[in-house]
Amino acid sequence: MADIKEIQDRIKSVNDTMKITNAMYMIASNKLRKARKMLEETEPYFYAARGMLDRVMRHLPDDSKDPFLNQHEDKDPKDVIRGYIVITDDKGLAGAYNHNVLKLAEEHIRQDGDNWKLYVIGEIGRQYFLRKNIPVDEEFHYTAQNPTLSRARWISSMVLEPYLAGELDEVNIIYTAMKNSLVCETHFEKLLPLERPKNNDEMLKMAGITTPLEEFLMLPSPEAVLDNIVPSLVTGYIYGAMVEAFCSVQNSRMMAMDTANDNAKQMIHELSIQYNRQRQARITQEITEIAAGARALKRAHELQAKMREANLQALKQQQ
Repeated sequence: MADIKEIQDRIKSVNDTMKITNAMYMIASNKLRKARKMLEETEPYFYAARGMLDRVMRHLPDDSKDPFLNQHEDKDPKDVIRGYIVITDDKGLAGAYNHNVLKLAEEHIRQDGDNWKLYVIGEIGRQYFLRKNIPVDEEFHYTAQNPTLSRARWISSMVLEPYLAGELDEVNIIYTAMKNSLVCETHFEKLLPLERPKNNDEMLKMAGITTPLEEFLMLPSPEAVLDNIVPSLVTGYIYGAMVEAFCSVQNSRMMAMDTANDNAKQMIHELSIQYNRQRQARITQEITEIAAGARALKRAHELQAKMREANLQALKQQQ
């Protein structure tokens, strides 16, 4: 069993750790408020762009050959080259946030054989794939902690260029979205190519309307409209995913730090009980030793008194 000094040192260490976790909780809380504000400002644009794309897709001619449409339907799935944008964080201490994203990304990579390319946001993801000897085509530093529209445009250009050049057949994104204040879900979304609605019912469901009658003109051509809308939509989707991921990691970190604080308080409680028991045992031992010493001293005094009496009696007899 640990002695009192060791228990005191452990209590001090846990208290010091709890100060750090409390500070990290407060920092994550402030960043979460900032991230939620960014998300609220981003969502109207994203939903409007998505709605516009749905309207365009409903009215595309059947013979349209735009490169953003699925032109690889007859291609063997094993030969399809897929690009994955994987959004992780630059730091840990966020529970299972990074683990869930990386696990999902690795599952898709294994299914694709060698026909894939990785575009990693976040230092945790970069280090993970480096340890696994999984090649990363592009890595974006200092983006996970500071999502901006300019960085989203840069990432979008890095994936659109090989897609339009025929080096990629699909572009997918893996990120974490905050479902509520307690639950964060890992999402897998296909950004490109765009999928045509298969039938009238699906078109109406996309539109959210009850009648198919809608006049919609695309000038100068449907392809020109798509070429202008899709890059902006991809940029907006990447930016929205980055902001969602930023919200999720701050929420996950808050929950992790809150759990760490609770565990630290429980540890301090248990260590305090152990410390009090050890202290009480030491006090009891000291009292026992003092009492034993007092009894031994009393016996010594009594023995000395008897010896003095015996000496006095011996002197009297000699006289």
